[in-house]
Amino acid sequence: MQTAFRIDSTRFLHLTIIALQVFSLVQVVWWFVDQQTYAEQTTSQIKALYSYEMAAGQRLSDLGVPADEVTALFPHAQSVDGRIQLAPGTIDALEDSQRSHVNQYAWESGFFLFVLASCIAVLWRGLSNEADVRRRQDSFLAMVSHQFKTPLASLQLSLETMLMREFSPERFQQLSRRMLDDLRRMENMVSKILDSARLDRGRVPLNKERLNLSEAVRHVLSNLEEPARRENVQVETNVSSEMEVLADPMAVDTVLRNLIENAIAAMAPTKGGTIRITARRAGDDVELEVRDTGIGFEPGQGPELFNKFFRVESHGGRDAAGTGLGLFIVHRFMHFEDGRVRAESDGPGKGAAFTVTWHAPQGQVS
Repeated sequence: MQTAFRIDSTRFLHLTIIALQVFSLVQVVWWFVDQQTYAEQTTSQIKALYSYEMAAGQRLSDLGVPADEVTALFPHAQSVDGRIQLAPGTIDALEDSQRSHVNQYAWESGFFLFVLASCIAVLWRGLSNEADVRRRQDSFLAMVSHQFKTPLASLQLSLETMLMREFSPERFQQLSRRMLDDLRRMENMVSKILDSARLDRGRVPLNKERLNLSEAVRHVLSNLEEPARRENVQVETNVSSEMEVLADPMAVDTVLRNLIENAIAAMAPTKGGTIRITARRAGDDVELEVRDTGIGFEPGQGPELFNKFFRVESHGGRDAAGTGLGLFIVHRFMHFEDGRVRAESDGPGKGAAFTVTWHAPQGQVS
């Protein structure tokens, strides 16, 4: 009910904004037409008044009043061969004044509509983004509930089986390993949720130091050998043993782990593949690329992958079995590390490459 209420409230606000825009447009158009009509009527009245003045001036001239007195009495009149007539340019000046008045209202109305449209566009975008975040949050909560339920059910089944039966040491170790895998899955999800919350608040104390990138990659891969083997994923590395970066060890470990986990998840629908991890110097920086042969994504979708809760679900799901937080965490850590991250793909089914860039320590040999 709460979700439905939120959606209805957002839709109501969108409709209200549309109604406000239409009402404002109609109101401004009516103001403009009314002012134009008023200006035309005023001009017509002034022209009629000029006609009455010229007739009165001519009448006075016919009665013998000197021409200079008549023109002094009627400033817009002049005497030509005894005839009182309107001075040249008077009508043109009157019409120019009318056009200037109408143009002034046209510009003011246009500026008002522009400001109003800009404010409404910003508000509309904000409401749309909020609705999108809420939708992703609802999807995230449903997915996390399912992801926690699965390992919990497996743990319960394993424990009940162990309590009800006697097992050989081999079978006991097999069940124990399964339980440990389930616990690691839940711990990984909890860690990502906590990391994303801390990164959102900016509470991430980082201590940069010289760090051997090859050892960091090796450490992360040693903890992901079992998931990679289970998904039939081969990992190839080409990182020089002398390659160093200036970064926080915890941040580097988290970034590498999430990138490699994301690559493994991307190859689950394809029943296996290859991950290639390479590092190279780029001026004063070090670039590390994690390239997979997984499901890929649309070429223009790269920046969206780093949004919170974003998951590519249309092709079986990059990180479909995850939280949608891994790449968001990578992006936030690289932001705090004053580094960069980008995602590239030639399209669905053509794999993807994620490149992160750290600063190299001063004095490191290229």
